[in-house]
Amino acid sequence: AQVVESGGGLVQPGGSLRLSCAVSGNIFRIVAMGWYRQTPGNERDLVAIIVSGGRTNYADSVKGRFTISGDIAKNTMYLQMNSLKPEDTAVYYCKVDLNVGVSYWGQGTQVTVSS
Repeated sequence: AQVVESGGGLVQPGGSLRLSCAVSGNIFRIVAMGWYRQTPGNERDLVAIIVSGGRTNYADSVKGRFTISGDIAKNTMYLQMNSLKPEDTAVYYCKVDLNVGVSYWGQGTQVTVSS
């Protein structure tokens, strides 16, 4: 399976970006897809997750500003990020969890929030 993120870039504080995640290849059933982010010297943290059935969960730091969406059955996921802050600067990764206990990560996309 291949997981590819896109949509990162440089944006001013208060701006918006939309990240996309696409999964391709010979995969079994996806049960969850999530966005994580990582800054240098820190662990990779959960930003938002969507599970089959549509239930979502967010990190407290992004609630009310970020929205995760997608169609797990179509292997696609998005993250709409509004009211971006400099502390949102990170490499954002897409993670895919399969029902056989296997997970796949994308290569990451850089998001930089700076004036």
